Amino acid sequence: MRVYLALISLSVIWGLTFIFIKMTVENTGVWGMVFLRCFIGALFLLPVFLFKLRSRETPIPYKHLIILGVINAGIPWGFLAWSETVINSNTTSVINALTPLFTALIGFLFFKKHLLKRQWLGILIGFFGIVVLTEFQIHQLFGSHFIGIGTMTLATIFYAFGSQYLKKHLQREDLVITITVSLFVASIVGLLVGGAMNDLPSFSTFNLETTLIVLALGAIGSGLAHLLLYYMIINGTPEFAATVAYIIPITAIIASFFILNEPITVNLVSGMLFIFIGIYITGRYRRG
Repeated sequence: MRVYLALISLSVIWGLTFIFIKMTVENTGVWGMVFLRCFIGALFLLPVFLFKLRSRETPIPYKHLIILGVINAGIPWGFLAWSETVINSNTTSVINALTPLFTALIGFLFFKKHLLKRQWLGILIGFFGIVVLTEFQIHQLFGSHFIGIGTMTLATIFYAFGSQYLKKHLQREDLVITITVSLFVASIVGLLVGGAMNDLPSFSTFNLETTLIVLALGAIGSGLAHLLLYYMIINGTPEFAATVAYIIPITAIIASFFILNEPITVNLVSGMLFIFIGIYITGRYRRG
């Protein structure tokens, strides 16, 4: 029951996160957004992290935590924010729903997990949903059109790899330590890339609304949300945790319609349905 409560809570938090990123990325910068939300998230968890550190007797697996921070937050969150500079937040959230499909595929390719024929069918159906989202304009995934749908698709691949990596190498590690260190690493990624690309926050443009949203993105959308995500991965499976992508688009589509006036198009709903069908088939038969 607790893992399902975590699933619902995370879907609401991350559904709203897509809207909040859209509202603030112009002021924070793409990689500045990564730096801020990860650094604030790490600070949010720091008191508990230090408390746990006092009683810890075994060494912290920094190597695995650094890798996790880069592949599960630093890079994909940059791609997510980058995507939202081009496409609507509701479209971004729907593409995010590919995560369970890529989680299964990455498990097969790199973590020796078996896929049944029907799971392959589910993956293909889910990918067809992306084709529908592009209005059958596949060139949007390549070349100068890659920023948007392409970068968000790439972000889901990193999420999938991060989930499988966490389950394999860090399942027995303390949640708070795992998240705090990985978020701090991700904040360094955002700071370094943002500095290199001159894409760090312009604090002079921050008003009260922007400041509050950024703080919420860090403390709740990063710190608390990662606690919920990693809890589901460790106490359930990477595939179960990835099904949060089922509910996120629903939250995001409704919120973006009322808050950002983003339209709900036929292609958006149709693409989402194909992705959902693919997720259902892939997850339904994973134990067969």
